[in-house]
Amino acid sequence: MNADLTITEMQSGFGSIMPLLLMGDESEEMIDCYINRGMVYTAVRNGATVAVCVVTEEPDGWVEIKNLAVVPHMRRKGIGHAMLAHVESQFPDRKYRLGTGETPSTLRFYESCGYRYAYRIADFFTDNYKHPIVEEGVRLKDMLYLTKT
Repeated sequence: MNADLTITEMQSGFGSIMPLLLMGDESEEMIDCYINRGMVYTAVRNGATVAVCVVTEEPDGWVEIKNLAVVPHMRRKGIGHAMLAHVESQFPDRKYRLGTGETPSTLRFYESCGYRYAYRIADFFTDNYKHPIVEEGVRLKDMLYLTKT
């Protein structure tokens, strides 16, 4: 299904993908906190960037997915799954975690990829973002951490 999808690591020029990064994290200030210490993977189909994934290797041994976004018209086509599978292939035999809001479709997606609820950080979105974030009618308040081992 994704034979024509090319996933590569991007080394610089992250400003060119900022609109896509902002789909996965609505704060450019938050993105700036992790973008330069992470690995940035892009997925290209037919010459267009259709997805991005930023991961970091954390001091406690975890690989953390900081940002995963797929352009809206390409969602539900296996690209997000392909991005996570690629990241996991780059860090074999590692533990993975990610933080997300309580958006129903997002939680279903990560669960379908094998991620499970681990813990929550209360008030993360209300404390760290200047404006309310609402997705699928849910105002995001707490950050949920999901893990895959």
